[in-house]
Amino acid sequence: MSLYSDDPNHFANIYNRTISNKEIRILDSTLREGEQHPGVAFTNKQRIQIAWLLDSFGVNQIEISPVVSHDHFEATKTIIKQGLKADILAHVRALKSDVEVAIDCDATWVATYMGISDIHLSTKLKISREEAKIRALEVADFIKSHGLKSRFTMEDASRTDPSFLIEMCKEMNSRGIERISIPDTVGIMRPQGMYNLVKMIFDNIDTKISALDVHCHNDVGLALANALAGCEAGASQIHTTIDGFGERTGIPSLAETAVALSVIYGMPNDFRLHMLKDLSRTIVAYTHIETPESKPIVGESAYKHKAGTHLAAILQNPSAYEILEPRLVGNRRKIVFGELAGKNGAAYLLSLLGLESSKVEAEKMAKGLKELRMGDILELYLDERLERKILNDALSK
Repeated sequence: MSLYSDDPNHFANIYNRTISNKEIRILDSTLREGEQHPGVAFTNKQRIQIAWLLDSFGVNQIEISPVVSHDHFEATKTIIKQGLKADILAHVRALKSDVEVAIDCDATWVATYMGISDIHLSTKLKISREEAKIRALEVADFIKSHGLKSRFTMEDASRTDPSFLIEMCKEMNSRGIERISIPDTVGIMRPQGMYNLVKMIFDNIDTKISALDVHCHNDVGLALANALAGCEAGASQIHTTIDGFGERTGIPSLAETAVALSVIYGMPNDFRLHMLKDLSRTIVAYTHIETPESKPIVGESAYKHKAGTHLAAILQNPSAYEILEPRLVGNRRKIVFGELAGKNGAAYLLSLLGLESSKVEAEKMAKGLKELRMGDILELYLDERLERKILNDALSK
């Protein structure tokens, strides 16, 4: 009997076991945060289609702002009427006039936000902490007086005085606000810091009344790591966009977040992961902004294999260098032939070409590829049903 599990990720799963298998939800903000990405502007038809696709994929909430323009108002109203499974959140400023716009859209969920750090209060809102608190609570009471569900975002929470942040969260909690969002608005946090921030709030409110969201920006590339750390501290929902679009460098990518939750965290969910590549393609078609080749999960290089030792292992068992099959996320596997291919890659290429593929011939070809010094000369899709017997026979000669 083998001492090892048949699952190649078995021991990694042991090290990764940090939180119980509670549900961690996804709110997608492609229609709000995503449109804040430079160069991105959707038509109403595109907004409605994106909402349908996100709902089909299985996100829990979808965010859109009806106060940006008349088109956004019409898109919000239309999407709400679609009867999607996901909650549609009308995202507005913490102003009664904005909330009234959300009500006019027939919204059942309203997401309000207010910058509460000292720098936001002094330079953007030009009000005191006390004035901010009064304004925020008046809006919260106004929302609840209309029987709406609500989320309040403590904008720039990661740079807010902890005592004032806790005070604001407690006040929202006492008013029955269903969700409180804790953003790292400028991407200043490291994972341990985000954990400490969320844990502080989690320990000071009644989370049976107010659940916590995390909205993390990617200014130094830590958005997803910080969001996951926040969930380990008690948050239960991560904000994402398709391909990670958003203000400046954006927020966590839907694909990376969904795969991390499903594969690395083992969270129960109904995500249709096979849609991820097509979601990315859709956004590329609408924005004309190409997905980087090296983009995890959905990039063209996400499942490319090049080095000789990698090719040798992949041709025998893709799990040697892949944590899940590319078809499960709508992508495809490719192998790259060139000076790094080695004799295994060369033997496979010879067999595909119908040429003599013995060990001697494979070594000759591998040497020739190196001496050409042309780098990569060929890429081929590798079918999931690998012709391993052809390779094994060739190398055994």
